[in-house]
Amino acid sequence: MQLKGFSRIVLILLMLSVNIGCDQLSKSVVRHKLDDNVQISYFNDHFNLIKVENTGAFLSVGNSLSGPTRLILLNLLPLLAIAAGLVFILTHELNRVTLFCVILIIGGGFGNIYDRIAHGSVTDFMHIDFGLFQTGIFNVADVSITTGVLVLLVHAMFKKPVKAEPVDSIEEA
Repeated sequence: MQLKGFSRIVLILLMLSVNIGCDQLSKSVVRHKLDDNVQISYFNDHFNLIKVENTGAFLSVGNSLSGPTRLILLNLLPLLAIAAGLVFILTHELNRVTLFCVILIIGGGFGNIYDRIAHGSVTDFMHIDFGLFQTGIFNVADVSITTGVLVLLVHAMFKKPVKAEPVDSIEEA
């Protein structure tokens, strides 16, 4: 069943709201319950909670930027990209997997940009450590973005190509 029109828009906005809400709720709890740089470990130190305020973007890239450059690269351009993505998904028919992935990416991106604008930094708090496999410190929005991108890539790799319909030969008059 394919949703159309108003129902589709409501469902997209609801999914975005849930995505952003989960991210913002988790960050709010962390901001109020965890002290900076205090680590709480679970599962034999493989999963750790540690609150870090990231003033940059992914893996702190851009945290040394200042002034208009910082405003443009870390706030304005990502906000424009998210707005364009939102307009795109609201105005184009996408298959369910692609739509879901783009919603994850937009929701995660919005959650982090909101933090950057409202708090001056993005609250990161999760870290995974399995020896050779170790992550940076991340948050729910980062999980959302990463999941959306990975599922979108896997979907694109394994999607069956659409067969072109044969063109009828034109008979001469």
